[in-house]
Amino acid sequence: MLWIKAFHIIFMVSWFAGIFYLPRLFVHHAQVSDAATSERLKLMERKLFFFVLPWAVLTIALGAWMLVDYAWEAYSHTGWLHAKLLLVAVLVAYYVYCGKLMLDFRHDRNRRSHVFYRWFNEISVLLLVAIVILVVVKPF
Repeated sequence: MLWIKAFHIIFMVSWFAGIFYLPRLFVHHAQVSDAATSERLKLMERKLFFFVLPWAVLTIALGAWMLVDYAWEAYSHTGWLHAKLLLVAVLVAYYVYCGKLMLDFRHDRNRRSHVFYRWFNEISVLLLVAIVILVVVKPF
């Protein structure tokens, strides 16, 4: 099970790398006025989104494996596990929404400013901090 946990963490870190960078691309894309740069950013956004998709799937799959194998039985009575699972669901929704935003840019339908994307980018940081604290500290 330690190998599963190790790869779960590795895939999670890889997924988060993409989650951190994709909204930064949106920040730059929202400021662009020339078509060539916009097309380059569209390509970068698409490639990054789909590059980290397998890491997201593997993170969730290995997390589910650990949940079924031992975590639910050991920790289902604790609040931290339920809170972590809720935050992981929010993280998945965030990633899916990033995909929607990527498609909006791809079809030139972005209506948000670079300031929105700067704030939007911080959500993933807050999720990471909260999830890691819940898993390591198990505060409740």
